[in-house]
Amino acid sequence: MSGQFIDLNCDMGESYGAWSMGEDAQVMPWITSANIACGFHAGDFSTMQQTVLLAGKHAVAIGAHVSLPDLQGFGRREMKVTAHEARALALYQIGALSAFARAAGTRVAHVKPHGALYNMAARDTTLAEAIARAVHDFDPRLILFGLAGSALTQAGANLGLRVASEAFADRRYESDGSLTPRRETDAVIHNVDAAVAQALDIATHGRVKTRDGTTLGLHADTLCVHGDRADAAQFAQRLRTALEAAGLSVRACQPAQDG
Repeated sequence: MSGQFIDLNCDMGESYGAWSMGEDAQVMPWITSANIACGFHAGDFSTMQQTVLLAGKHAVAIGAHVSLPDLQGFGRREMKVTAHEARALALYQIGALSAFARAAGTRVAHVKPHGALYNMAARDTTLAEAIARAVHDFDPRLILFGLAGSALTQAGANLGLRVASEAFADRRYESDGSLTPRRETDAVIHNVDAAVAQALDIATHGRVKTRDGTTLGLHADTLCVHGDRADAAQFAQRLRTALEAAGLSVRACQPAQDG
C-alpha cells in the first residue's frame, strides 16, 4: 500500500449502440477512477460522452481504457501488433476520449490498457514501451495504470511517468504475479465476501494468496472493480465501505499538476 490511501477504479462505458452493458450509474458513486472504453473493444461516441459527464457528476477521475481493435471479442483476444501500431492505437483512443473530456470542461487523468492488450503489455517489454511512449507523448502528466510488478509499470517509470500499480479484487493470481487466465474456471472470484477479503489483504497488508495457495507480496495503488459483474454496484459499495472501515482513504491517484 502506498501511504494510507487507495484508488478504486472500474471499467466503464462499455455499452455499444442499442446494446447495454454494466451498471455504470449505480457503480459510479462508489469508485474514484473510471476507465472509459474508447470504441475499440466496446463503447461508442455517445456512450463515451455520457460516461464522461457521469464521471464528472460524481467527481470521478477519467481514464482512457485503450484496447486492441476487437469489438467482436471484447478486446480479450490476443493480436500480433507492432510497437508502431500499439503506439498509434493508444494515441488514437486517448485523443478521442480527451475530446469529450475537454468539451465537458475536464481532462483525462490516466490511461489503462484493456484485456489482452493489458496482459500482453504486462510481459512484453517492447509493447509496454510503445504504450508508455504514447501516453508520455500525448501528455506526460497522465498516470499509467498497469499490473503491479509488470513490464508496463516499469516502462512508464522509465519514461518519468507517474504509474499506478494495479491489483484486482475479484481475479485469481498465479504464483508469478500474473492474473489467472480467464479460460480457467476459477479465474474470477464471484463470491463478494471472498473478493472483498482479497482486496483488503492487498490494500492493508500488501499480499495476496495465489491460486496454488502460496502468499505473494503485492503493492497496489489502485484496485479494480469489474463493472460487468451482475452484482457490480453491490460489490463496489461493499468494497468501498470495507476499505474505509479498515482506515484507508479511498481517493483517485493524483496526476501531475500543470506547469
